[in-house]
Amino acid sequence: MLGSGLVEVDPLAAAAGRLLAEVAADPVGEVAVSVYESGRLVALAPWLAGHAARREFLFRSQRPDLGWGGPGGYALVPTLSATAGLLAELGRPVERPVRDRLVRAATGGLRVLHRWLGADPAPEIPDTIGSELLVPSLVEEVNRQLAGGPALGGGGASQRGAGGDLLPAKLAGRLRAPAGFDAGPVEAARQRFAAGQLPPATMFCLEALGPAVAGDRSVRPVHGTVGCSPAATAAWVGGPDGPAESLDYLDAMQARGGGPVPVVAPIGYFELAWVLNSLATAGLPTAVPPSLLDRLDQGLTGAGAPTAPGLPPDADDTAAVLSALLRHGRVRPPESLLGFRIDDGYFRCFPSERNPSLSTNAHALEALALYLARRPGERGRYGAAAATAARWLLGQQHPDGSWWDKWHASPYYATAGTVSALVRHGGPEEAAAIARAVAWVLATQRPDGSWGRWWGSVEETAYAVQILAEAAPHRAAPEALCRGGAFLADPPPLSEHPPLWHGKDLYTPVRVVQATRLAALHLASAGR
Repeated sequence: MLGSGLVEVDPLAAAAGRLLAEVAADPVGEVAVSVYESGRLVALAPWLAGHAARREFLFRSQRPDLGWGGPGGYALVPTLSATAGLLAELGRPVERPVRDRLVRAATGGLRVLHRWLGADPAPEIPDTIGSELLVPSLVEEVNRQLAGGPALGGGGASQRGAGGDLLPAKLAGRLRAPAGFDAGPVEAARQRFAAGQLPPATMFCLEALGPAVAGDRSVRPVHGTVGCSPAATAAWVGGPDGPAESLDYLDAMQARGGGPVPVVAPIGYFELAWVLNSLATAGLPTAVPPSLLDRLDQGLTGAGAPTAPGLPPDADDTAAVLSALLRHGRVRPPESLLGFRIDDGYFRCFPSERNPSLSTNAHALEALALYLARRPGERGRYGAAAATAARWLLGQQHPDGSWWDKWHASPYYATAGTVSALVRHGGPEEAAAIARAVAWVLATQRPDGSWGRWWGSVEETAYAVQILAEAAPHRAAPEALCRGGAFLADPPPLSEHPPLWHGKDLYTPVRVVQATRLAALHLASAGR
């Protein structure tokens, strides 16, 4: 109690309240802008408002080594997209100063692409969403542009003269598709699309299939969006005279970023579920408006919950929504989760999944464990699914104690989610695996108190703090928690929101990361 008679307000709880107010006011969700998606719109939609700003974004975000995007192989897809967009722009009427900048940037992009794709061995390409479609289709597009053929995006004039005469001759040769990324999957997807059999999840990457998708009547946008993707929507719209609702969606997306666009939007159910789970797991006292819980309830159907309307239900979002509702007093049977199990084994994220997701199985186990803690009498129905998921997760742990997942670039994300699930499931094998994870976290803390795969980041440090706070007590943990909390309280600016999540390129769900940081600060302060 303060001297004035006012009750002292916990600043972390106040910040969490403000964050929830933002989430409540914005059902779309906050996602940082994307080089890949913005590059696609430069190629596909020069008629859309914000075109010059997207072009400027590509200029501004080109790295010193002349590529785009994240470290290592994460640069390939965004560099292909940015280069293809700049080459498309070279085939349009632009003023000389802009053309000079286009030539310089496109030349740099081609230079690094020839170097990367010509290397032996070629750089390892991460399993980002749709990479098996995007890489070969973008290589095909760039090669067509350099050869003077029609652009995949329908960008207007031939590239001969623009790409062939203005760019150095040695860079005008064909790009070589990397091993394992031939055109087969793209052709198969085009045939399935023509037959009306394209999996709903693949709509997120519809732009990879080329100009044949424009205006196709088999596509059914939801609230104007195709696959919650500006690029997929622009590819389907095809031009400025497309359906009004989809044009409104594209205009709203570019307006949010001042021209550049996010790789996925909306993300309403995903953002809300992850924010609520982070804050509740940490025990951060917040008053959650019932309207937010109603929103999640509306998104949960018998088939599960999607990232947002416009995408199909998936096991990851289904589990997170179930957990968020349960943690806030709304106990919903996890029956829809069972529909994602593979032959009584692990959980697949969605039906057309090529390889399993570790974090999806961790979230599924956590949802089942939380439900069974409330409804122990239903262990006969759900206990076997929980036990099988736990065994599968235990078998995926790396020798150093970490876990990795296909939805995120950092092992700290997957390890935090798995530790959280195993803590709630319990058992001696689980306890041993958690101890190995704690040892790994303690061994990888950086001198400044942070954690990170490439450098110390707020998001990864928050996951590491969560692991230490939730796991069994460890004699070195209090000091590590203190140092991690100090880093989170006053992080360097560049560490705050580096893109780490796997979309078509790396992206940042901004409010999800903000909630993770607030939760970790609360855990660190409680553990001191």
